[in-house]
Amino acid sequence: MGETALVPAFLVFFCLTFSPGQYLVQQLQKDGSQHGLELAFVWNRDASKLEGTVPAELQLGDLTDFLERRADIIVEVAHPCIAQDHGESFLKAADFMVGSPTALADFGTELKLREAARQAGHTLYIPSGALWGGQDIQRLHDGGMLQALTVTMVKHPDSFRLGGHLGELVQGAQQERKVLYYGPVRGLCPLAPNNVNTMAAACMAAPSLGFDGVKGCLVADPNLPDYHVVEIEATGPGGFSVSTRRKNPAACGAVTGAATFVAFWSSLLVCQGHGGRVYLC
Repeated sequence: MGETALVPAFLVFFCLTFSPGQYLVQQLQKDGSQHGLELAFVWNRDASKLEGTVPAELQLGDLTDFLERRADIIVEVAHPCIAQDHGESFLKAADFMVGSPTALADFGTELKLREAARQAGHTLYIPSGALWGGQDIQRLHDGGMLQALTVTMVKHPDSFRLGGHLGELVQGAQQERKVLYYGPVRGLCPLAPNNVNTMAAACMAAPSLGFDGVKGCLVADPNLPDYHVVEIEATGPGGFSVSTRRKNPAACGAVTGAATFVAFWSSLLVCQGHGGRVYLC
């Protein structure tokens, strides 16, 4: 990472079960120095959840005081509202990795953060997470070859945290497989902000389609207690198509699969030197 350590800060919301935020903080504490990484601060809306896991001097009580810690990159693995409320301020001072890219389904938020990155010369990083082949999707877009993109996510009903009418639909999926949603990803993100970050990352990888053009399909399957499935289909001119299917081991009821934790860490390790733009990592 060069001679100067990259100082990342984490905005995390620790759940009762093991979370991506906990995993990343532990990785930094254990292996950060060998990658030139140093932890600047950790913030949680419930500070009591940091006790015993994060030293007191690294805990940030008030998120608006983040400038005092002089972080080089701020990593959000908390909730979409963080990017919506604070992302512009973060990008004025540091690079920003958005672990909840469903926040960007809000058109105004996406435009605001893109412009903040451009003006400040900082990078808005979008981690691939469970999105397999994100860079390939981006290359298809860059070459004008991407005509359609569909992302299907299949999970056990207990793994969903859904709002609106989807919360009612998933209750009827405890006995048989059920399609909960099919349509533009923009309409799905506000209803499933913690479950479809993979779809949101795909939208950012394919800005020619974006949140209105990329199709999302959300499926509840009671026969998947131990893993999540992500299927991606991209199509282009002349009959071109490519399909992938990813099985991600996950504890029963977990929102995020285990392999996604490792993917977040890998994403962080490449977050340097891409200033002034949006970068899928």
